[in-house]
Amino acid sequence: MCIVKKILFVLLFCIMVTVSTAWSSAEKPGEGVAVKPARATWNTGFFQEAIVRKGLVALGYEVKKTKDLQNPIFYKAVALGDVDYWTNGWFPNHNSQLPKNFYDVADTYGFVIKAGGLQGYLVSKREVEKYNITSLDDFKRDEVKKAFDKNGDGKADMTACPPGWGCENVITHHMEVYGLYDHINPVKASYEAGMASALGAYKAGEPIFFYTWAPNWTIFKLKPGQDVMWINVPKIIPKESQKSAVDRMTQSGIVGAVTDPIKLGYVVSDIRIVANKKFTTKNPAAKKFFEVFTLPLADINAQNTKMNEGEKAQKDVERHAAEWIVQNQAQWDNWLEQARNAAK
Repeated sequence: MCIVKKILFVLLFCIMVTVSTAWSSAEKPGEGVAVKPARATWNTGFFQEAIVRKGLVALGYEVKKTKDLQNPIFYKAVALGDVDYWTNGWFPNHNSQLPKNFYDVADTYGFVIKAGGLQGYLVSKREVEKYNITSLDDFKRDEVKKAFDKNGDGKADMTACPPGWGCENVITHHMEVYGLYDHINPVKASYEAGMASALGAYKAGEPIFFYTWAPNWTIFKLKPGQDVMWINVPKIIPKESQKSAVDRMTQSGIVGAVTDPIKLGYVVSDIRIVANKKFTTKNPAAKKFFEVFTLPLADINAQNTKMNEGEKAQKDVERHAAEWIVQNQAQWDNWLEQARNAAK
């Protein structure tokens, strides 16, 4: 009888271990897999990177330290498999930065924000009204150039994009096709520092002129229609990479635009996760999480504003991400469940 009990005990123990192992495997389908993430160099995109990374960790993946990469370097790296993914793809804005045959080895997944990537040029409302500024062409006028000339070179200074950003290429294109090099000086230093300077100048009553995008803290500190106004490009002259979406370069219903519709000169982009195909093929749970993950634009803007107000250390971003998950727990659990089911 004692032997029978021992046998039953061993059988029961084995069943429990098997069930426990199966449950653990189902809950953490990524267990044992190391993931190499990347993120863009603009900190307004750090929030979604942190949330997605936490999702992969919840699925059992061992997520390595995130690499900060400029756009062209990332797209080459993910194509080569040196990194596995990032959450900062802007399409079609980034199309011109993709290496040849990119989609043979990598792809886009889901929509962090569909049609959320609004871009364009803004000018302080006071000067828009004072000088009747409606487009970039108005910066060819001497009185306008003089008002926005910060360094005395005879050109209007504009806070622009640092080298390596997708918007830098479009700004260069605009400078060329609209004949603006003799009239506008695109300042390409640190964007965050440049915009902090612009905000300070505006508060001091000085004219400001800058490029920006949404989601971004800038248009919450400098409110379109109240503090600043979106202005037009003279006419729509798309880059080759923009031609397939030229209809998205003119938009109606933009708050704070000098005209309606307004010719932004930029394609309103979809923000998407980009990943290496070998990685997503081998990891269906991660792929499904990438496909279903999305964020409200208002939530990103709110977090970006917190960063601008001083909560911009990595530990702050991690806390913001953790707080967002708690506040959206039902949605979060649903995403994880879908990811786990995809791995079965």
